[in-house]
Amino acid sequence: MNLAYHTAYITGGTKGIGYGVAEAILQSGGNAIITSRSAAAAEAAADKLNAGGHSGKALGVEADVRDAASQRRAIAAGVEAFGGVDIVIANAGVGHFAAIQDLSAEDWQETIDINLTGVFHTVQASLPELIRNEGYLITISSLAGTNFFAKGSAYNASKFGLVGFTQAVMLDVRDHGVKVSTIMPGSVATHFNGHTPSAEDDWKIQPEDIGQLVVDLLRMPARTLPSKVEVRPSKTK
Repeated sequence: MNLAYHTAYITGGTKGIGYGVAEAILQSGGNAIITSRSAAAAEAAADKLNAGGHSGKALGVEADVRDAASQRRAIAAGVEAFGGVDIVIANAGVGHFAAIQDLSAEDWQETIDINLTGVFHTVQASLPELIRNEGYLITISSLAGTNFFAKGSAYNASKFGLVGFTQAVMLDVRDHGVKVSTIMPGSVATHFNGHTPSAEDDWKIQPEDIGQLVVDLLRMPARTLPSKVEVRPSKTK
């Protein structure tokens, strides 16, 4: 699909899934606004993407999903740079894993603030642009949004909540011409939770695979909406 004249806003876009999605968007001819809490990281990732020779362009913006005003400023920066935003990928996330008796209130709060409330801020900041352009919102949840596990109380709560939030938003905005999907990956080879990807992760889903999935969703006919997509490695380790 040629995404020329389309612009995607991607939270947490400097590495992992967010970067893989941004690269797929650029390879398909679109533009990408990638955010990070670090201005230097956002700009460095955008420079790397722009060095790939794609027709689309990347813009790195400092923004924190926990700050609603920060999200509004980042969307405004994208509109100023590219004339509009019609694709939003709410990807920024964090994981803290501990048995409930060991889970700190601080780790609980950060997980909910980034994984759930942060998506709320992103959606509210981008919704005027999505409605104006009849765009597409995609949230990146997890199989942990439907499968609970030990030491996952904070993460499960945030991702179960994100799945429900996304599906409710889909119903709120579908008659405004906005499509909404949530992608629920299993094991992905990323830097999530302090992991360093290596050759031993070749059995896992790769970030570029999620990027391809996003582009495939954008290719769907306007009349058809895959509202919830579970994706897992085709084989176990």
